[in-house]
Amino acid sequence: MTTETAVYGDPLFELVEVPSDARRFSPVIIGREQIEDAPTEAFASVIVAAPPGVLERRFVLAHALRALAPGGELTALAPKDMGGSRLRKELEAFGCAVNETSRRHQRICVVRRPEAPVGLDAAIAEGGLQLVEPLGLWSQPGVFSWDRIDPGTAQLIASKPKLAGRGADFGSGVGVLAKKVLASPEVTSLALVDIDARAIAASRKNIDDARVSFVQADLRGPVEGITDLNFVVMNPPFHIGGREDRSLGQQFVRQAAAALRKGGTLRLVANVGMPYEAVLAEVFKAVTPLGQRDGYKLIEARK
Repeated sequence: MTTETAVYGDPLFELVEVPSDARRFSPVIIGREQIEDAPTEAFASVIVAAPPGVLERRFVLAHALRALAPGGELTALAPKDMGGSRLRKELEAFGCAVNETSRRHQRICVVRRPEAPVGLDAAIAEGGLQLVEPLGLWSQPGVFSWDRIDPGTAQLIASKPKLAGRGADFGSGVGVLAKKVLASPEVTSLALVDIDARAIAASRKNIDDARVSFVQADLRGPVEGITDLNFVVMNPPFHIGGREDRSLGQQFVRQAAAALRKGGTLRLVANVGMPYEAVLAEVFKAVTPLGQRDGYKLIEARK
């Protein structure tokens, strides 16, 4: 019988022991495997740092149970206010007998894989890559604004930026903004850059254009090959792991400046409360506010 352990996400080391040789899975950590690619009934134990979204979490839990060998142990944990309070019922719905404890504001549920788990296929289908009919685009729960156009992105599209040459969409998601950018024949190339492997997979299905490249990368640091650009567009994130982090957008701004050639342009949209103006002034020659509406601000910056 296998003794191998699989780990999804980054569970707190104070709460659960992760073997050094465990196989690691995550859609938002570069270089890790995807949970849907885990072999069936292959692991003696699986540890899941459960994500906050309901459909995403049930998808991950269902795949974890699928990947467990018969009688294998699943440990799932999450902050109480970010899905932890629902873990027990969700696991029971799959036919598991749950041992639940609480520590450091997290709920920790330990189960043995039942002989015949129920509802796994339905949870996997509901949380998997799927065509979102109202959007006419492929997407997946867990991706930013997975089943709707984010209002900030909608405002950036409505501003009709005049773009030409080589560009990039930072935090490109499933390609909503990119499709509009590519409508201009003056755009010669566009790199879609996102940390989420699910977003990249969806955008590959949504966009068939020889001008496009798809790049899974962490924009908190430099991205190899993304240089000498004429323009960058972005609706930068300000959450990581479900928690607000205002420095994320600031890091995106710095990487945009590093990727642009002299005279290149950044067009961004952000919530009005996001503190981007100081870093924009630091790394760009000219910064022009383009207005505010419905809680969002549009800004153009020139290198």
